[in-house]
Amino acid sequence: MEEVEIPKYFLCPISLQIMKDPVTTVTGITYDRENIETWLLMAEENAYTCPVTKQILSRDTALLTPNHMLGKFIRSWTICNAEKGIEQIPSPKYPLNKSHVIRLIRQVKNHDLYLEALRKMVTMISENEENRKCLDEGGAIKAMVLFILRSFKEGELIMGIEEALRIFHLVWRPTHENKQLVKENHDLIEAILWILKSREMCNNNNNQVVTSIKTHAMLVLKNVISVSSTNLLSSLTPEFFQQMLNSLRKNNVKYVSQQATKAVLHVLIDTCPRGRNRLKMIELGAVFELIELELSNNEKRVSELVFSLLSHLCSLADGRAELLKHAAGIAIVSKKILRISPATDESAIQILGLIAKFSATKEVLMEMLRVGGVTKLCMVIQANCEASLRKKALEILRAHNNVWSNSPCVQIYFVTRYPGQ
Repeated sequence: MEEVEIPKYFLCPISLQIMKDPVTTVTGITYDRENIETWLLMAEENAYTCPVTKQILSRDTALLTPNHMLGKFIRSWTICNAEKGIEQIPSPKYPLNKSHVIRLIRQVKNHDLYLEALRKMVTMISENEENRKCLDEGGAIKAMVLFILRSFKEGELIMGIEEALRIFHLVWRPTHENKQLVKENHDLIEAILWILKSREMCNNNNNQVVTSIKTHAMLVLKNVISVSSTNLLSSLTPEFFQQMLNSLRKNNVKYVSQQATKAVLHVLIDTCPRGRNRLKMIELGAVFELIELELSNNEKRVSELVFSLLSHLCSLADGRAELLKHAAGIAIVSKKILRISPATDESAIQILGLIAKFSATKEVLMEMLRVGGVTKLCMVIQANCEASLRKKALEILRAHNNVWSNSPCVQIYFVTRYPGQ
């Protein structure tokens, strides 16, 4: 291999190796960042000196100035000599600091600079967790909220909305400051709904862009709803729930990712503690949409969320009535028992228990028998399930033993085998 002479000013005075990230101290000497930071870290208290000049240095590494010009020369030289065995040096990734974050946030408010600033933030977030934390502490969440509201108030889906939503979701942490910012923010909820149904979105022929915007809008909404106040949750309108359900419909599947679907389900579950919200969902056809979704679903987590939401809705008489109206209602609940996860089993048995207790007409009980629901309950008793689930299944079977005991489809000894339970 041909020997290559390395320019002396490319070498770090500490390691005598080519510098990957050259930085200059206040003494004017340039070092590789890693080497000078290690030197300062290892130095004794009040003995922070420049290795070359022996002059006093601050231990604050923020005072090390990147030597961008020398860095570019070194990277160009390594590329030109790569065929001679010289290792190429990638561009360094600089950690964020508070002043940098503040500068970027100011640029977001500038109509000429905001798009570039948002894209820089997205890039920095992808680099490491420290950058996310730094952006959060620097006020990025507030800046993104203001940007989203600005787009909403202007009535135009401005460039950068996808980046703003992405930054909000990736930087979000449920700190006190962030909760205070969004927990009563009705305008932010309205803005997200507006984004989801924007005409510009409907007229955009780029499915990938539409899907990305909708996904991140739903992820932001999930973050917001998870910390919203009781007052805000109680004030959610039928329009809000209609938009959520629209996102679950099959004819919207090309614009809705699995990530967005799970976010929608989380949002609906988080709003369920308010009884009026459950009723709004039921009246808008939520039970039907959930059953239809589950019929075509093959992802475990989606099933868990669907069944959790169905169990909430079936706690109301109207919810149970809607489930029984669907031809596949009892069948899909029965089918998924012992096939998905313990969480799904718990929700499914809860649903069958509610139906068996409050909606147990002869037709309904015979439907449970016909579609295999009774058989699944018998299997739960024999399976390695939680004791509480086995107990619940046994209670359902015993409560309607007079209807099911004479059927050849059921081995009734499952019901009587453990009389002590």
